[in-house]
Amino acid sequence: MTPIEPPDWWVFRGPKAVADLPEPPPWRRFSAAAKAARGAEFQARREEIALVNAALYLRRPLLVTGKPGVGKTSLAYAVAAELGLKAVLRWSVTTQTRLYDGLYRYDAIGRLQETSRCEKERLDPPPIGHFLRLGPLGSAFLDSADRPRVLLIDEIDKSDIDLPNDLLHIFEEGEFEIPELARLPQGQDDPPILPYDAPPGATLASHGIPIARGVVRCGQFPLVIMTSNAEREFPPAFLRRCLQLEMTPPDNDELIAIVKGHLFRAGTAAAGGDAALEARIAELVRIFIDRRDHRQQELAADQLLNAVYLVLKDIDPEARYQDQRSLLDALLRSLSG
Repeated sequence: MTPIEPPDWWVFRGPKAVADLPEPPPWRRFSAAAKAARGAEFQARREEIALVNAALYLRRPLLVTGKPGVGKTSLAYAVAAELGLKAVLRWSVTTQTRLYDGLYRYDAIGRLQETSRCEKERLDPPPIGHFLRLGPLGSAFLDSADRPRVLLIDEIDKSDIDLPNDLLHIFEEGEFEIPELARLPQGQDDPPILPYDAPPGATLASHGIPIARGVVRCGQFPLVIMTSNAEREFPPAFLRRCLQLEMTPPDNDELIAIVKGHLFRAGTAAAGGDAALEARIAELVRIFIDRRDHRQQELAADQLLNAVYLVLKDIDPEARYQDQRSLLDALLRSLSG
């Protein structure tokens, strides 16, 4: 076998090769500062801004539909960043997700075991709040007395068929009950429980929030942004209570703005002045649009960002593998196969 002549940019080159890993792209960094800045570079269109404002005015959930990669989830982070709201509460939905997964969790078995242990050792059992934890939906309704939280219900179209209808009562009434707390005897102090996004090491004394008679009632209705890849239809009763926004794929100018927003402003490269670099980026955008719109390939904007990022690192995405397969083809591979 003919040995592979490794390009200069390769880090992994085979046995016994040791090298420092390069810095990750800005959107693949996970520090607290990077997470706080998520959504700051989102390029919102006028119609998207109008629907978000309508949802804020009307206190209605916003159902955002569009193909993967058009920026549906980024919209939620952009709103929270611009309005100076607390971190987005994200509830990722699967086929197994039920309403109470979003409202709260109750560890009944843990409480039973701990109560049994305390009885044997003649100790006072811990309060029920030790075995309860609010979910992202429950926390969005509870922690909103002054300013609303942003709740991202991601990929709701993947949910069980009953979940959209189960959400209707919560959206209409702005409250829900925790039966385990509502059944406690009258006269007891309202027990605190921890919110979904309590920091590591949080205790009931430091971060617990009392629940009056087991009822969680919102002060300000949260900004609920639900994303959908249009893989199913929703019942009319559910749609009637939502505002609907369809996000379309970005055009040429919007793609260039997305690239500059994510890469240039993040300090990866200068925003302008390099004509050759700007021309190379424009060519990659042209290739991306040709594949997406004319060849009908399903592509997401972050695939384009991957290709441009390699260009900024002086890596040619069109360089050939040993087997003559293009790296650019791998980066811009259709999502639908």
